[in-house]
Amino acid sequence: MRAFITLARYWRLLARYLGPHRFWMLALGSIVAATICVQIATPLIAGRFIDRAVGGAPVRQLIYLTLLTTGLAIGAKVLTVAESYVAENISWSATNALRLDLVGHLLRLDPTFHAAHTPGELIERVDGDVDTLARFFSRSIVYLLGNSVLILGVLALLIRIEWRIGLALSAFVLCALVIALWIRARATTAWAAERQASADFYGYLGENLAGLEDIRSSGATPYVLHRTATRMRTWLGVSINAGMRGYAMVASSTGLFGLGTAAVLAISVMRYQSGAISIGTVYLIYRFTDMLQQPTEQIRDEVQDLQQADASIGRIATLLGTQPELTDGAGAALPDGPLSVQFDNVSFGYRTETIVLHDLNVSIAPGHVLGVIGRTGSGKSTLTRLLPRLYDPMRGVVRLGGVDLRTVSLAAIRSRVGLVSQDIHLFNASLRDNLTIFDTTVPDCALEAALQSVGLETWASNLSHGLDTVLVSGAEGLSAGQAQLLACARVFLTDPDVLILDEPSSRLDPATERLVHAALEKLLVGRTGIIVAHRLSIIELADDVLVLEDGRIREYGPRIVLGADPESRYAELLTLSAAGVNR
Repeated sequence: MRAFITLARYWRLLARYLGPHRFWMLALGSIVAATICVQIATPLIAGRFIDRAVGGAPVRQLIYLTLLTTGLAIGAKVLTVAESYVAENISWSATNALRLDLVGHLLRLDPTFHAAHTPGELIERVDGDVDTLARFFSRSIVYLLGNSVLILGVLALLIRIEWRIGLALSAFVLCALVIALWIRARATTAWAAERQASADFYGYLGENLAGLEDIRSSGATPYVLHRTATRMRTWLGVSINAGMRGYAMVASSTGLFGLGTAAVLAISVMRYQSGAISIGTVYLIYRFTDMLQQPTEQIRDEVQDLQQADASIGRIATLLGTQPELTDGAGAALPDGPLSVQFDNVSFGYRTETIVLHDLNVSIAPGHVLGVIGRTGSGKSTLTRLLPRLYDPMRGVVRLGGVDLRTVSLAAIRSRVGLVSQDIHLFNASLRDNLTIFDTTVPDCALEAALQSVGLETWASNLSHGLDTVLVSGAEGLSAGQAQLLACARVFLTDPDVLILDEPSSRLDPATERLVHAALEKLLVGRTGIIVAHRLSIIELADDVLVLEDGRIREYGPRIVLGADPESRYAELLTLSAAGVNR
């Protein structure tokens, strides 16, 4: 049953990714068939040459057979080059298509999935596991079929030449293949464990490289090195286990063919001494015996590769079978213009046992701005992740323009909602691409206007290549504050109807903060906004204030009214902020 499931899984993968390359697969099959013919014909001609030479045939005949053998040898090399080119072309095309599907699938999965898997682990899935399938796509199936045909053809010729030798070698070949398949069935789980150990190691490595500054500053380098060595030793043990099971096939087939060759030579000598066969036939039998070992070993290698492919296919199938928890809406339309926002009895937790937000009831009128404040861990940022529908609430409904977000397509929501988070990511790309997120349709004049709106026009004009300057964090004089301003400029370009600002001034010095405030004030005009902040100065842009405490509403109302009420929590925070106390 398991074998049937595995074959079905192989077939689905092959049909999906090799289907578009039928012509090249046909060409590869034709090249392999021609190679088989050349391989069988070469020893036949060589055996005839020996018999003719021993029998005193004319030199002209011998020269003809020599030239024919040479031509076949050259043809074999040409076919090998052609086979390598076609197979590599198929391999790269198929694996790149699979990588593209995997990356697209990962981009569709929810933040919950990505929180549970490190980037290094996912990179190993997309690259390492797919790389293991390269030979499976390009050669494995064709080689398995081609070598099987070659073995059957050689055995048929040997049985015709000398049936005793043919039957003996058939038994050896059958034993070698049965043992290889038996070992393969027990080695697949070991290769799956090896691929998982590889993914775990790269996930661990990526996590530590991302936290390099913290590791160095805290003196944790020796600990990280020790843990790296420990993980590599674990990976080594798993790899040795998988490798030894795979190499067991090498030892078994090599030993069997050693015995088989010895038996064939013994029978050939006896038959030659009895005059039943010629010396050319002895050579032919030996060459065919030697030829049987190569395709059998290739089948063994293909089976060994299939062990790894089977493990990788299983992990890839698991990844592709992971479905987003968020389902796309049916396509309900959002009204035009500024949109209202409602959180109706909303409760949410990243895990069912830990609730972050409790029964929130918040309503923002179109064009109004809500300021959200509270202690760290009170659920402020979580609230902002529900509106662009990065998550769905466990209970309650989030509405945009009076429409339940779950009935609206994700693309429609995210085209109307802009988010500036406190963690700004810069791509290793040009300033233009960082602003447009690789949208080539945005004109330069729009980019320049966006940069001017956040006060970065002078900085941008001084870059070495202007909008084409490649940015990485810390390069070209780019500070953390300027990175945050670039994120604000991105939002200017998208022109959203609802704007979410999650700690937009958390990394800014007072002078830069004033620039951001001025830019955001212009950006918020005519738009519905949510501002999450610890610094209360930016809350002055809000119409209403929501104070969260342990995921519950502590206070909610008009900003001016709450600020004037000496008993309110917001007024208390304003007093503490004026005194320079951060609570």
